[in-house]
Amino acid sequence: MADDRLDTPLSARRRFLPRARVSPDAFGEGSEAIARFIGTPRFLVYLTVFCAGWLLWNTLMPERIRFDDPGLGFTVLTLVLSLQASYSAPLILLAQERQADRDRVAAEQDRVRGERNLADTEYLAREMAALRLALNDVATRDFVRGELRNLVEELEERDRDRDPGEDDGARHR
Repeated sequence: MADDRLDTPLSARRRFLPRARVSPDAFGEGSEAIARFIGTPRFLVYLTVFCAGWLLWNTLMPERIRFDDPGLGFTVLTLVLSLQASYSAPLILLAQERQADRDRVAAEQDRVRGERNLADTEYLAREMAALRLALNDVATRDFVRGELRNLVEELEERDRDRDPGEDDGARHR
């Protein structure tokens, strides 16, 4: 009796109708292709030529070969265009939804990539700062040359200040 409730869906409700197995991706790709075509100038030209041909045929041809009565306002053409619009709208919406999903995934990937780039940049900035600090403690070539120059000057001064009469032997005693 619990299965007879109206608010509980029946699993066997579709016993007589076969359930179509359609791949959502294949259907989505098809709908995107149709939506892309509907949004082109070529489609508008084709639809205009179709409608103009329809109107000309049903206006200028003899009454026995006409299939849409101009006196009734081209009812069949109106129905055909309504049918085309009723199929186009959901296909366009489905294509837009798939594009929004792709845009959302791309934005997420861009955000992750941006965070990774920011982290890499911050790491490199810290490494550069550490290298600069380390280089401040390291003697540079110019510093070593200056120190050697100062030592040479001090040695030359000592040699000048030394007594010229003193020989080397006396100095080493």
